Amino acid sequence: MNVLDTLIWLINFPASHGYAMVFIAGFSILGLFAVSAPGAAHGVALRRLREREGLLHGENAARGRAGGTALRIVFRILAFVMVANLVIGILSLTGVPITRAYIHEHGQPTTGTIDGDWVTFTTSSGIEYTIESNFFTPAVYPDRDAYLPSGEPVVVRYLPGHPQAFVIDSSQGPR
Repeated sequence: MNVLDTLIWLINFPASHGYAMVFIAGFSILGLFAVSAPGAAHGVALRRLREREGLLHGENAARGRAGGTALRIVFRILAFVMVANLVIGILSLTGVPITRAYIHEHGQPTTGTIDGDWVTFTTSSGIEYTIESNFFTPAVYPDRDAYLPSGEPVVVRYLPGHPQAFVIDSSQGPR
């Protein structure tokens, strides 16, 4: 399994679900950054009051601060991941082939069919996949706006280690 293929596969999820990713990331980023702010963790105000009054011993205070710091770091990382997903989703909605060019270049070709927003193809190992290729971020490359009628055979290129990352090859007919 190729590391770059795995990275493209991970990036392909927000790219192929651009419309949903923009809304999910857009609404969650502010909350994640707010939770990752210092003093936003549960019980921080009470802990600071206890420290000021001398009711908290040094050992317990350090443990509470370490847990809060770890939680803030986790939420900050999640917030930056969501910012990246937002950018990937916006680029995908505007037609930028973030992952499609790589999948087209390095993908293994096979014949598949389109049924509405669903693409069905069989990999070289014999496993059949039916995966969504939605209207807003279609998995078509190089001509994103190519007309592909339902029920007609098409050439699908997929990453051998990650068949969920696929594109419909609009430059050629079925083999």
